[in-house]
Amino acid sequence: MTSSIPTAAVLLIGDEILSGRTKDANLGYIADYLTVVGIDLKEARVVSDEEADIVAALNALRARYSYVFTTGGIGPTHDDITADCVAAAFGVAIDHHPEAVKILRAHWAGRGIEENEARLRMARIPDTAELILNPVSKAPGFHISNVFVMAGVPKIMQAMLDEVAPKLTGGAVMLSRTVPLDLGEGDVAARLKEIQLAHAGVMIGSYPYERDGRFVTRIVVRSRDEAAMNAAAGEVERLPAELAAG
Repeated sequence: MTSSIPTAAVLLIGDEILSGRTKDANLGYIADYLTVVGIDLKEARVVSDEEADIVAALNALRARYSYVFTTGGIGPTHDDITADCVAAAFGVAIDHHPEAVKILRAHWAGRGIEENEARLRMARIPDTAELILNPVSKAPGFHISNVFVMAGVPKIMQAMLDEVAPKLTGGAVMLSRTVPLDLGEGDVAARLKEIQLAHAGVMIGSYPYERDGRFVTRIVVRSRDEAAMNAAAGEVERLPAELAAG
């Protein structure tokens, strides 16, 4: 079943993320979004504003996964180099996209914003790429082959992702059940391993947390097969009684 599920990677671009000045809010949102449409997010990377690093990461990820989503680096400043890096990764030229220029000029005219060379940088799109419309601030993203290039500002990225969604092919949606246990991880670890081995196609995660001054455990059972998920979750729910009985 899992062999037919599309996969994805996220590439977060920007020195400001690595320095800690900007706290990323995009990865979790993209992960949740892809889960809903049936795409497995398999990898996430953060790279600085260095062309060689961005190009290398893009080429590695696009060769390995069904989709690559990038965020950041498509603004008007000198360090916004994502579009150039995507062009370099695909070996294509980059220039001002007529439709992107038209969109931006209409937006600026309506708001009394002066056109200048820096702002026009946001209309530079690699050859053969298609625009991703931006209903928030109008400056478009783009996609080329399996790479989708979006803004770093969360509100804009989220709007772009809604524009991207119809272009994605998803698989069966991942289902999940959460089972809270009034036991520590060490109490249930051995049996959880046995349950995991007995249920192919099911993923079991164990997450300890503190409650009333002691650690208890939240078990999350995930599968694309509802019957398999419920069978494994049922065994997890019976763990307290089993352990109490010795």
